[in-house]
Amino acid sequence: MITNTNFPKAKKFWYMGDYHEWNESNVHIMSHALHYGTSIFEGIRAYNTSKGPSVFRLEEHIDRFFTSASILSMKLPYDKEEIIAAVKGVMRENELNSAYIRPLAFYAYGNLGLVPKACPVELVIGAWEWGAYLGDKAEKGVHTYLLPWRRIHHSQFDMRGKLGGLYVLSTIGGLEARNKGFDEAIYLNMEGNVAEGPGENIFIVRDGVLKTNDRNESILEGITRTSLLQIAGEMNIPTEVGPITKQELLDADEAFFSGTAVEITAITRVTDDSTPDTTGKETVIGNGQPGEMTRRIEKVFRDIVGGRSADHKNWLSYVNE
Repeated sequence: MITNTNFPKAKKFWYMGDYHEWNESNVHIMSHALHYGTSIFEGIRAYNTSKGPSVFRLEEHIDRFFTSASILSMKLPYDKEEIIAAVKGVMRENELNSAYIRPLAFYAYGNLGLVPKACPVELVIGAWEWGAYLGDKAEKGVHTYLLPWRRIHHSQFDMRGKLGGLYVLSTIGGLEARNKGFDEAIYLNMEGNVAEGPGENIFIVRDGVLKTNDRNESILEGITRTSLLQIAGEMNIPTEVGPITKQELLDADEAFFSGTAVEITAITRVTDDSTPDTTGKETVIGNGQPGEMTRRIEKVFRDIVGGRSADHKNWLSYVNE
């Protein structure tokens, strides 16, 4: 039986223009995406504000959704404005004040050759209430695990897209970290520099400078990441975008994850299994607590997404407008 146990307050989802009860089944078991991961998706958050629920950077997320579709040679069955309206409709239909929102487009039932020549593209949007991605530990900072495997390289495909099949690598890394007792994983890239977490970008702070990396370091340049760089500049915090060596991460005064699901979560410990000669070596980042700059940026970010700031009101799409 399909329940919403792990999807709090989810009652209905939007599927190809209609609302369906959460416990309905709609996808054929021979759908192309189920076998080959030929899907694209977005992770979007909505926050409760004094004007009702507001979706953070909705237009930018849907723009990236279309970019992902183009990478997979996928023609979406709805245009941008229709998808935006459907996202807001899902929020209203489920009576959610805050939520995680998941649009997903996929090659459906048609044929099972690698090329989905007979498969229509179908679109579904779900939403549910979802708190801190890394749980209660996120407040105090998380202990991360430097994986022995490298992130997929930026020369192998267009890193701007969120393609479903590629995220099996993130699942493998996340499971490995948790099976070993850590909170989250970190990938290095083929050059041996810091890439990203399974679903998070990484920032470090050293001598008052906030630094992150870019697409050439085998990352998805996240929408939260881009927002934080802009926010930091407006706070007169010096910023830098470039390669982050493993040693820079370990020597950082502060470090944190950023992303739609994880939001801003401090990295306070790193255990290194990235090479045979570092196996099991643990490093405390800074003083082992979320840093002062991390907290400052997080406060400004939360004021913006919560509608409490006069800045960046254009980043908010109010569900009831």
